[in-house]
Amino acid sequence: MELVIYPTDEETTVKQGVQTSPPSASATARRARAVVVALAVLMAAAISVSLLLGRYPIAPGEAASMLANLVVPQAPTWTEQQATLFFNVRLPRVLLALMVGCCLAVAGAAYQGTFQNPLVSPDILGASQGAAFGAAVAILLGLGSVGVSLLAFAMALFTVLLVLLISARAKGNHMMVVVLAGVMVSSLFQAGVSYAKLVADPTDELADITYWLMGSLTGAKMSEVATVFPIMLLGCGTLFALRWRINILTMGDEEAATMGVNARAVRIVVIVAATLITAASVCVTGMIGWVGLVIPHLCRMLVGPDYRRLIPASMLMGATFLLVVDDIARLATTAEIPIGILTAFVGAPFFLFLITRKKKL
Repeated sequence: MELVIYPTDEETTVKQGVQTSPPSASATARRARAVVVALAVLMAAAISVSLLLGRYPIAPGEAASMLANLVVPQAPTWTEQQATLFFNVRLPRVLLALMVGCCLAVAGAAYQGTFQNPLVSPDILGASQGAAFGAAVAILLGLGSVGVSLLAFAMALFTVLLVLLISARAKGNHMMVVVLAGVMVSSLFQAGVSYAKLVADPTDELADITYWLMGSLTGAKMSEVATVFPIMLLGCGTLFALRWRINILTMGDEEAATMGVNARAVRIVVIVAATLITAASVCVTGMIGWVGLVIPHLCRMLVGPDYRRLIPASMLMGATFLLVVDDIARLATTAEIPIGILTAFVGAPFFLFLITRKKKL
């Protein structure tokens, strides 16, 4: 009788009496490194193309000369209008897309490892809904774009803090309580957003709130990039540094304790770092879903579940994915499509494919 055993990292496949060893750890590591390098090359190519594409295309030579002019003065081969378009419109938008995609993807991967749940996304603790409520209130108060971003960021952090405080006082499985508290608090702030839309002036405020909720990179400014970059760098750097400890968190608290790792402390640091970069992303772009849920799953298919490789792969793929989707959003039609709509169109069917596909023998 033919015997088939599904292979894992620590098993072998026995079929018709022939035993085959699984790929060695070094071979797996080499394959993962090759995937990460390929993702980096793909991201660089996407950046180059995105800087050139638009309703007013810029030639590659002109773009290279304008960038080189920042370091070494060049004889102008471009017009003043091209320089304004390149540095004030296109470059900030490309940088913001890269940063937000990277942050949402790595935050999703970190949350999934921390909560040991593959269905967790960056808004599981209510950061997105809290930010949405803060943005809606700021729009009703007429605080302007800066006020909207600041209040959205503050409310995102407050929401997660509220969830952690509630879960600390509740009894039962801690991880389950945290997730349930996040769901309840998210529902509360979602109701607040609905009320804000109800009382908003339908001629302008309601449209602003609705558009913000759909997510967009329109109007990205270099000042916004400079403001959120330190927060994103701190959060992503922390998660990157703790990537091997996240591996230990996936084993459970008891196993972590036997390895000398304070699971509770590490979990708090990971949650704080992931929350910071999620809040920083949402406050400048609005609500963009699915990136933090789908990208980590796709990266697991390519590099495996080891967070030492999964974290950098998620960063690169998330950045590239959101940049490409934003290119489609601004070029597909004459009227720009909110990027949150496109990420849902791409993410939802792909995730359905992931959860319904059958493992091959």
